[in-house]
Amino acid sequence: MSSPATELVRLLTVRGESLAVAESLTGGLVAAEITAVPGASKVFRGSVTAYATELKHRLLGVDATLLAQRGAVDPQVAAEMAAGVRKALGADWGLATTGVAGPEPQDGRPVGTVFVAVDGPLTDPSGSAGGGKVEALRLNGERAEIRMESVRSVLALLLRELAGEQTGNERAQDTERNGGF
Repeated sequence: MSSPATELVRLLTVRGESLAVAESLTGGLVAAEITAVPGASKVFRGSVTAYATELKHRLLGVDATLLAQRGAVDPQVAAEMAAGVRKALGADWGLATTGVAGPEPQDGRPVGTVFVAVDGPLTDPSGSAGGGKVEALRLNGERAEIRMESVRSVLALLLRELAGEQTGNERAQDTERNGGF
């Protein structure tokens, strides 16, 4: 069985799509996981490790008021990070991680609070994004375990999005082959 990163690189290569990553608590681990896969350069545009809160605004375009009011560990911040890195690096898909790996709570959030997000290309005429999903995690364990589970979770989130789109396209093709029923 292939790793999630290997499967992501394979799917994105087949689709002719690209990926960019914005990381906070994972500190570059998502990018490292993806770039460890042979052929990743065909799909991986790059990453921004915005560990400091102000960099989330300055480099990724996260709303400064949102950061001031809610802090960096927030689902909307994760969503804006994913959208921001996608735009900044010119990718089809953006991934983001933000959270508290420990050892201390941050922004009033306990250790193990993590938000992962994906932002994707427009897929329907109404303008809704194919990605645009945020997942809230409550992880247990030591700092290293929380960070690695965050990596696994954000890769799994994008895999689910890609599989969902693929399933939708396959359904559309099947409908066409079967006379529209």
